[in-house]
Amino acid sequence: MRVLLANPRGFCAGVAMAVEVVDRLTNVLNEPIYVYHDIVHNRHVVNRFEAKGVVFTEAINTIPEGSVLVFSAHGVSPEVRKQAKLRNLRAVDATCPLVTKVHGEAIRYAKVGLDILLIGHAEHQEVIGTRGEAPGDIRVIESEADAESVEVKDPERVVYLTQTTLSTDDAERIIMILKRRFPQIKAPPGEDICYATTNRQGVVAKFAQHVDRVLVIGSSNSSNSVRLAEIAENRGTKAMRIDDVREIDSNFLDNAERVLVTAGASAPEDLVQQVISHLQSNYSAAIDVIDAPGEAMEFALPATMRKVLAAEGHEIPREGISIDADRVTRDWMNRESIAFTPITSEGGML
Repeated sequence: MRVLLANPRGFCAGVAMAVEVVDRLTNVLNEPIYVYHDIVHNRHVVNRFEAKGVVFTEAINTIPEGSVLVFSAHGVSPEVRKQAKLRNLRAVDATCPLVTKVHGEAIRYAKVGLDILLIGHAEHQEVIGTRGEAPGDIRVIESEADAESVEVKDPERVVYLTQTTLSTDDAERIIMILKRRFPQIKAPPGEDICYATTNRQGVVAKFAQHVDRVLVIGSSNSSNSVRLAEIAENRGTKAMRIDDVREIDSNFLDNAERVLVTAGASAPEDLVQQVISHLQSNYSAAIDVIDAPGEAMEFALPATMRKVLAAEGHEIPREGISIDADRVTRDWMNRESIAFTPITSEGGML
């Protein structure tokens, strides 16, 4: 077997920032840390934080007054923020800045009276949060059928936004329908589907037709992980999404000579390394790393976190704090006790 190991893969800068926020808070504060919703959509990340005492909840009213509450990377609605304030919770906002960008667009377009068509999955936490910014002005478009049937007040005063983790294939088809039906529809000032989603999907789209199977590492509630498998299937290549190495179905790999391995933006790198080690041990796999551009995106730790720590007397520099996804991924691997055999290429860990 020859394995194409996708690069980029795994943690994006938004996930890295959110993970770093919770990790630092648990290491510094001697009290329970509460997180509204899963901090990122990965079962292993959530389980590891639960083992450190972090409490994940969907109900603000269950959190003791005055506690530290972290908003997940997916963002929250103004109503959730209001509930947190009423309980005097010390809120730390770990929303991905690219999601915050979409929230800002929704607020601006609603203020000038545009109908907003939000392309995404209605029950996804990110869409719930964005829709909450202007519930009377936003309609969610989940499918091509929705795009064909949606009606607006004024066809010349309509704009579309997108969930950041959509399939680029699906989004393009829906946008084409909306543009046909509403020729004057406005696009967001910058692409809403985030760079990490686009980059990871781009690798799969390019290489899926050159392999026999695609393995995607990521949890079932991770939209971008599910979309990676769909992108491969759209190109005629069988794909399987797995949470970790234990879910690999040997039948899926029967007669597979070339396999593409990638990971969703919330999947820790140690899970990827375990899968690669399994393929090496059981299929004598040789590893080829796809030479794709790296990701230099970095996000600073949120100001709300610095405020909470400062109030507790902890020194946090106000300048120069940034989160690099590659570094956080390496740190995450180094502090985990799960045994795995790292892949090496030219003497270095990938």
